[in-house]
Amino acid sequence: MLFLGQAANYSAPAMWRQLFVHGNRRDMEALAQALAERYLPKKLLEQGFSTEKSTQREGNRVVLYQSGRSALAAAIMATVPRGSAVIITGLTCIAVVRAVKAAGCVPVFADIDRETLQFNAETVKKALDKCRHKDYNVRGIVVQNTLGRLLEVSAIEEIAKEHDLVIIEDLAHSAGRFYDDGREVGTVGAATILSFGKGKAIDTITGGAVIIRAEKPLVFPRPPQRRARLGARLRARIYPLLGKIIRGGYYLRINKIITAVCLKIHLIERSADVELNLDLKLEPWQAKLALEQLRKLPKMPLREGFLVRKRERLLAEMRKRGYHLDEIWYDVPVSPARYAKEANFSSEDCPETVRVAQEIVNLPTYYSEQKLAPVRKMIAKYEINNKDIVKSCNESMDGARANDEREGAK
Repeated sequence: MLFLGQAANYSAPAMWRQLFVHGNRRDMEALAQALAERYLPKKLLEQGFSTEKSTQREGNRVVLYQSGRSALAAAIMATVPRGSAVIITGLTCIAVVRAVKAAGCVPVFADIDRETLQFNAETVKKALDKCRHKDYNVRGIVVQNTLGRLLEVSAIEEIAKEHDLVIIEDLAHSAGRFYDDGREVGTVGAATILSFGKGKAIDTITGGAVIIRAEKPLVFPRPPQRRARLGARLRARIYPLLGKIIRGGYYLRINKIITAVCLKIHLIERSADVELNLDLKLEPWQAKLALEQLRKLPKMPLREGFLVRKRERLLAEMRKRGYHLDEIWYDVPVSPARYAKEANFSSEDCPETVRVAQEIVNLPTYYSEQKLAPVRKMIAKYEINNKDIVKSCNESMDGARANDEREGAK
């Protein structure tokens, strides 16, 4: 059986290393230094960046957090005036929305292009026009590069310059990749953030980092002072092992029972529910693992995305063949669906996002082509081509309107 999620990306050696690896302050400093050397402009490095400054004192340009959403909130606080609006992609997760709000700003969704899964110059301009009507002062834009697919960053830079916006690059899906113009992702914006959460480009189950690239930020992030609770630290240690046990439970059809029990006794935590707390720091052992992964980042998308008809039927067919690929980024515009009201997402403002969220399936990139060949053949039978787009769009929008009506009636 092949799985997407539940720590299926962890090999057996990586799982045991996660359980028993030890770290110390030097590992924290080494990760901060490596991030600075990779993502800070040379001018700022030459001004005297040091690992001691980056991990212990105010005035930091690199700070390590217990979660990526905390890092994103810190990046926005450092570069965007409080009370401003920040443009984010319509196809995202609730963690991004919460980070924007935690920074005292208003999230504004920009629609995506179904070919790239990213917003583009046209959809960003439309979002800016809507903000003018609502009297929003837009000052920031978060570039997410969903699934590791890269947007046309030069076009976004032009809009940012024209409208006095700061760019914040979110490398959760795209660390290690390069834009078409040759610049590495993370070396363009006023701030760069990485998430080390489950299934991300760098994966230590939890964790994150912010790199402040702006020469004169509004504020510098303060180093977090506290460790996460013991239970949270234990969950990060054992999740790859529990994931292996849950995956094994599929053979005996007890995987749902194992998952329910683990959730009940707090041995595992849903990704969307990870705490956003700027006072919680990364564990040294996680810094050690993150540094190892940073040094050997793959130069490929994090996942492959395909747009298909009759997605549930396809997923059921996959499961019968042993492919458990139901963990989709993202099966609703702002995932997970249980936080739809909190997200306050408007289907009318982002119709393409709605359609894509109802059609997309993902393939992992950590399996060999030989193992994925049968599932590619299954996807080909359902994949939407250009002739299918209009019909699919109409069907998807009908479903989205019906869903909005149900939500409004509640």
